[in-house]
Amino acid sequence: MAIGTNSLPRWTAPDGRWTEPDLHLFPQDGHRYEIVDGSLHVTPPLDGPHEAVVRALLTILRGAAPNGWWICARLGIDAGASNLIPDVTVLKPHSSGAIWADPADVACVIEVETDTSRRYDRLLKPSLYADAGIAAFWRVEPDPAPVLHTYALGPDGYLPQKTVRGDDLVQVDAPFPVRVSPSAWL
Repeated sequence: MAIGTNSLPRWTAPDGRWTEPDLHLFPQDGHRYEIVDGSLHVTPPLDGPHEAVVRALLTILRGAAPNGWWICARLGIDAGASNLIPDVTVLKPHSSGAIWADPADVACVIEVETDTSRRYDRLLKPSLYADAGIAAFWRVEPDPAPVLHTYALGPDGYLPQKTVRGDDLVQVDAPFPVRVSPSAWL
């Protein structure tokens, strides 16, 4: 970072691939800064409905979690050449507690789509999570009413398990048994 007289602070991109220490260059401004295979990916700040769904998921999962499990908002995952930040991360008991979680400690990741993250959340991130060996993936479509899609890791990526919508409480078994009603999330 270079600071000159009467100028704003400036930074320069690394000469090679982006790495986790490079993420510390960025301000805590609401943007989500992630690295995918050494390339920087930035998502704009999230809106109110997105945050309402994330808060609801945190509350539901924390209430159902067995002792020792951790449910975290925006906990980063160190997946080799990628540093990803899911909306919700479910950590297994006895996880390392590292700032960037090891994929071996992660039982489930959850992404809540926005207009600016839809393709990223549907296509790229699930493939990276699957490559990292994370057993369960949930994706939430918030509009016009929340819909939950659950996936389990198969030999070639994630396999669809359940699609849950509406007012009825439906049990989802992974990462642990929990009853969900997506219409109550907004």
